[in-house]
Amino acid sequence: MAEHHLLGASTGYMADQRGDWQDLIERASEATPRAVELSALSGPELEPLLEYLEEFAEPLPFIYVSVHGPAKQLIVSESKLVEELNRLPTQVQSVVLHPDVLTDIDALRPLGPLVVLENMDHRSTTARTVSEMLAFFDALPEAGFCLDVAHITAIDPEMGLAHELLDAFGGRLREVHISSFERDVARHVPLTDQDIERFAPVLKRCSGVPWILEAPLPGLDA
Repeated sequence: MAEHHLLGASTGYMADQRGDWQDLIERASEATPRAVELSALSGPELEPLLEYLEEFAEPLPFIYVSVHGPAKQLIVSESKLVEELNRLPTQVQSVVLHPDVLTDIDALRPLGPLVVLENMDHRSTTARTVSEMLAFFDALPEAGFCLDVAHITAIDPEMGLAHELLDAFGGRLREVHISSFERDVARHVPLTDQDIERFAPVLKRCSGVPWILEAPLPGLDA
């Protein structure tokens, strides 16, 4: 797992340093130096991230950089969100969004391939299956796909759904989210041995894209 060529960490699991972007980026670089996902999962986190990136003169020390856009405490419309995301530096290659919180998806079209849509878990009423995701990709034909394997375990522990999603959207695949998942509390947790084995056939199909850890690997700083 740790030898994947673009293994990265999400800053979202580094809750004790949330808001301190300099420390978050340094910590992510120490954990996985090739890739990172800068998590602004809550609406109020996005503006401080944008301000930090605008002030940071040098490129970030990663080959691949993505941003996880807001999925809760949404404080702006999609049209305003487009304006904000257009401030991101060109080093940011993807903005991962949760389709189930979008209310005006057409407004995101100007972002083109920057948008990457993630499959949802059992808590959502949409964006879980191929047919549900297809409606969003029809609206955003240039969007990429983020496969969250932990979300799938909450719906289909046998992982057949993961293969269905890859069959349908593998050509759009831009990023994979990896962790284990506590379904009862809907929480991403470090990978278990059972899940490493369970995910292996799926991840074999995703070898060409960044893998982003949404919880630390055993042996990495939590």
